[in-house]
Amino acid sequence: MPQVSQDLLVLRDGDDVAVATRDLGPGGDAGVPGSGPLAVRQPVPRGHKVALRAVPTGGQVRKYGQVIGVATTDIAPGDHVHSHNLGFEEGERDTPLGGTHTELPVPDGARPTFRGYRRADGRVGTRNFIAILTSVNCSASTAKMIADQFRGSALDEFAGVDGVIALTHTSGCGLVPDSEGGQILLRTLRGYAAHPNVAGLLVLGLGCEMVPGAALSARSGQVADLGMPGIGAPDETRSGLLAAIPDDTVVRSLTIQEAGGVRASVRAGVAAVREMLPLVNQRERVECDVSELVLALNCGGSDGYSGITANPALGWASDRLVAYGATSVLAETPEVYGAEHLLTARAAEPAVAKKLLDRIDWWRTYMAAGGGTLDNNPSPGNKAGGLTTILEKSLGAVAKGGQADLGAVYEYAEPITERGFGFMDTPGYDPVSVTGLVAGGANVVVFTTGRGSVFGCRPTPSIKVATNTPMYSVMSEDMDVNAGVVVDGTATVAEVGRQIFDRILAVASGEQTVSEELEIGAEEFIPWHIGAVT
Repeated sequence: MPQVSQDLLVLRDGDDVAVATRDLGPGGDAGVPGSGPLAVRQPVPRGHKVALRAVPTGGQVRKYGQVIGVATTDIAPGDHVHSHNLGFEEGERDTPLGGTHTELPVPDGARPTFRGYRRADGRVGTRNFIAILTSVNCSASTAKMIADQFRGSALDEFAGVDGVIALTHTSGCGLVPDSEGGQILLRTLRGYAAHPNVAGLLVLGLGCEMVPGAALSARSGQVADLGMPGIGAPDETRSGLLAAIPDDTVVRSLTIQEAGGVRASVRAGVAAVREMLPLVNQRERVECDVSELVLALNCGGSDGYSGITANPALGWASDRLVAYGATSVLAETPEVYGAEHLLTARAAEPAVAKKLLDRIDWWRTYMAAGGGTLDNNPSPGNKAGGLTTILEKSLGAVAKGGQADLGAVYEYAEPITERGFGFMDTPGYDPVSVTGLVAGGANVVVFTTGRGSVFGCRPTPSIKVATNTPMYSVMSEDMDVNAGVVVDGTATVAEVGRQIFDRILAVASGEQTVSEELEIGAEEFIPWHIGAVT
């Protein structure tokens, strides 16, 4: 168990380093939990590591009870341990294919519920949006012009509609349709089109683009092979892109070239949205069991406290949801690299563990093709916050996933179909990662940050959890929960986890997050773009 003093936090017995809970100066003594004072030899910023014992050059350095790197010079007790004396070394790790099972008993008492939107396909939404989904970058500006007509007081008479959002992206043409990148884009568009938080959908294209799997038809006003009905057309026939859309979603499509250009398309699009508004406004929240939640776990702008406060607290909330039969999905493959053995050990069956290892092997090849390696991380902001190697960052990141068995591994934007704890293969870049999780069906996001990421995600609400109190104090208007109280000594990980759990239920029932109050989230729709652009 972690041990904390007013100066240092020791995470596991046998660790070679402790984490500073305040700025430490050279020449002073720091109190080591359960031990005597430690003479500090250099300045150690809050959240950074200080050596508890001597480590020779080439020796392994442990934190969380795990190796986070090797000493690049001799390290003495009291030294600041960071990039100047700690380096990455992949080393050998035992990656078991399952075998560790954690029983998560259902807590006593009444089952929690939330008020959500029950959709025709049985899934539950936590929001009630009209989305303008673009098939290609060429229609992005037009989509934004349409959505801009429904800001401010324009929706005052439609209190049940959470907003009209333009989901635009920078792709849709120049792709090889059957390539991996083309299929990723298609899965992402399908996932957002069918998302339970979207009750009204306007698909907007240019008319000549190379949408993966089909092209927009300027003659018919429909999308060939995608089954998108035109403005005012009945939408009973749904195939391709729209095959998975719930029957109660109001769907229309529009192509700019057929409509007569941008101005004409804006007029037609605005008219289509106005037609949808009273229909979408009729949807009502109903009581839903907690098991209907699909939680996306993500982090950004991590620091030395992420793996100590916010991430394990979120792991507690994730485990509580899974115990009730809900779904929770971790992501960011490059940021579990080095800690994947902790996930594969929890795999429900060997095939699940093998799929995760296969995705990491794919990333090795992908990074090598781009002239990089998987240890090209943490970011400058992460390092300023106290993280030194990808091993250290990953060990903290996997804490978001709690202790539940790993039941499924998904490729990017694949539909999330298995209840329980799962993993989705995504990049570590926050908006791209969360876009994949939302495309998979996540109806709530919890996002932890130590540096202060200004992240939002529409149409899925994103709860932001601060890892430390100083950052929370400066950016309190941008944060929903302060997990820094764990290091402050005023709350436990479980108590903050309970706060996150309760916040998830409240937000799922309609309570706004701070990002939603600021209307942040549409620009964070960024499908993963990989492969050749012709």
